[in-house]
Amino acid sequence: MNRNQSECKRNKKSEGITALYCRLSRDDEQDGLSGSIKNQQSILEKYARENGFRNTRVFIDDGWSGVSFARPAFSEIMELGEQGKIANLIVKDHSRLGRNRLVVGQLLEEEFDRMGIRYIAIMDNIDTAKGLSDLVPMQDLFNEWHAKNTSQKVRNVFKNKGMSGVPLTTNPPYGYGKDPNDSKSWIVDETAAEIVRKIFSMCVDGLGPTQIAKRLKAAQIPTPTEHWIAIGRSCGNPPQQPYHWCSDTVADILAKQEYCGDTVNFRTTTKSFKSKKKIERPPEEWQIFKDTHPAVIDRETFALAQELRKHRRRPTKSGIVSIFSGLLYCADCGEKLYYSVTNNYKRDQAYFFCSSYRKNSEVCSAHYIREKVVEQIVLESMRRVFFYVQAYEKEFAKAQMECYGEEKQNELACKRRELGKAKSRVREIDTLVQKLYEDNAKGKISDERYATLSTAYEEEQQTLKADIPEMEAGLTAETDQAEGLERFIGKVKQITQPTLLTAELVHTFIEKIVVSAPKYIDGKRVQLLDIYWNGVGIIRGQSPKEMEAAFEEHIRKQANTTKTA
Repeated sequence: MNRNQSECKRNKKSEGITALYCRLSRDDEQDGLSGSIKNQQSILEKYARENGFRNTRVFIDDGWSGVSFARPAFSEIMELGEQGKIANLIVKDHSRLGRNRLVVGQLLEEEFDRMGIRYIAIMDNIDTAKGLSDLVPMQDLFNEWHAKNTSQKVRNVFKNKGMSGVPLTTNPPYGYGKDPNDSKSWIVDETAAEIVRKIFSMCVDGLGPTQIAKRLKAAQIPTPTEHWIAIGRSCGNPPQQPYHWCSDTVADILAKQEYCGDTVNFRTTTKSFKSKKKIERPPEEWQIFKDTHPAVIDRETFALAQELRKHRRRPTKSGIVSIFSGLLYCADCGEKLYYSVTNNYKRDQAYFFCSSYRKNSEVCSAHYIREKVVEQIVLESMRRVFFYVQAYEKEFAKAQMECYGEEKQNELACKRRELGKAKSRVREIDTLVQKLYEDNAKGKISDERYATLSTAYEEEQQTLKADIPEMEAGLTAETDQAEGLERFIGKVKQITQPTLLTAELVHTFIEKIVVSAPKYIDGKRVQLLDIYWNGVGIIRGQSPKEMEAAFEEHIRKQANTTKTA
């Protein structure tokens, strides 16, 4: 490069922008720092003026953390720097550049030099034109520690607030608004709440999130964002497509326990103070506070919606969904039965078949059964059971408790034996490892053999120790049959004799249906279905003939009562 070219390059760079960069995070505000944006800008402009820096331009990131470098104003500086338009970058103090030592170090030692940017931190006496002090990396480390400590303080405040039952979310979910008299309390937004109720109603009727979203869009119902903008809530730009509901939005609404009137805190967390990416916590780590605000959805409807969502029913190519999808299981292999509709899309030809058989016909048989046959059997069983419960409540309860007593006690005894064996094995492994150690010390087994065996025993012990709490929790959480039976009877007493099955009715009362392989008796195809009822399991009651006789007797008694009256 000749002298003229070098002179031109220096002149061109001297005409570049002098970026005066200001940053203040929310954490800095809480920490009481005296470096407000206005104060930073004043100091920077004065320094530039007194030291002859021309072509100044102020860049501001207000409310942005120093551990992240995806800040709008700083990103703009870097883009201009890549274009060769930034000559100088000046900050009030070094921490304003950032509080991530690795990124700051790379900027100072590589990126700014590559782009020809002179960096100055006024209060810390840092100027890359004069060379960097060996203390700068240490200062970067202290800046990062400060960010970590501040983040921990904020987390502690956040945790204390959440544990007190105060909602941690900044804005209430769709269907609620903040109480004008108390910003910590929620009130029902009736306009939006009505849509939430409609969404849950459609879910209970058997529709999935995609189908619900399509119906809301067809009905031109404003999306949550459109609704919030309409009522004056700040939430960004309006959607480009009006009424454009998506399945994820519907699914998110259906999953929110807040609609039952509960506050749910600590659903998410972050990996570290450097990463703001949200990580979903498991439900057992949530903190739930009951009845903290008015409910939009009753608990039974919410529970039913969760049960329906658990057995997600994907539509066939024709868009048909069965109310039994997700409930039918193969009696032989235990896998679910898939739902299918014939090519001509005739609903009366729709059927279920074993999913294992579909994957490998040698593993299981088809267990083929038509949907209309399942519907007939379930409806008839439901009518008989409902009548039996309503007409002979005491006899039904007694029979179920007697049946439960024997079956459940055997099941619980089996689980207790498994738990006892697991605890015994943990103690046994301690003894075995101790004996291995002694044998190794005496030279009876080699070091290699000792290492292999001891590692295997320790891995087995760790697995058992991890399983034992779950086994204990399972035994502790065993539902009392008397309570389940009482709930079942209470629900049945509220229902009249059904004439048509609905998704709500089926999923309210039926846990699962186990389908056996068909058999042929006297040339007739016979197929057994075991219906497991929610809360009571298989009902061992009267036979169909006994129920029919009882039904006739019940009708006769009602007729006599009417005549007497």
